Amino acid sequence: MPDALHLTVTTPSKVLVDAANVVSVRAEDQSGSFGILPGHTDFLTVLTPCVLHWATDDGAASFCSVRGGVFTVSDGRTVGVACRDGVLGDSLEDLEAKVRAARAQQLEAERQARVREVRAHAFAARQLVRYLRPGRSAVSPLEPGSGREQG
Repeated sequence: MPDALHLTVTTPSKVLVDAANVVSVRAEDQSGSFGILPGHTDFLTVLTPCVLHWATDDGAASFCSVRGGVFTVSDGRTVGVACRDGVLGDSLEDLEAKVRAARAQQLEAERQARVREVRAHAFAARQLVRYLRPGRSAVSPLEPGSGREQG
């Protein structure tokens, strides 16, 4: 039976965790919370949004909040988590503060994207109204004789 687990937590853009001295991992899937110890049989599951918790051989505990992902165990010692995004914390309190800040930042970015989208739609609508307004000549702005030839 192996003495320790090798834990890797990755996102599409970076490796969040690469720890070789892990003695236990806890996570959560659709069926509930579960734990992994060295020597665990091969395992594959889909994580729900949860907090990963692991302990190292020196007794240190670490945490990572994920919004779902794929959790694998292979060869009784290799644990991998692939997720879209994760937030690391040294304690649950630290993790909570970081998750709240990340969520606020994400909401603000989404709000700004919606504003840009509404502005782009309004601009497109104004351009259509200008082009289609009554009394406008039937000549296309790019046809010869319109005074707006490309060139």
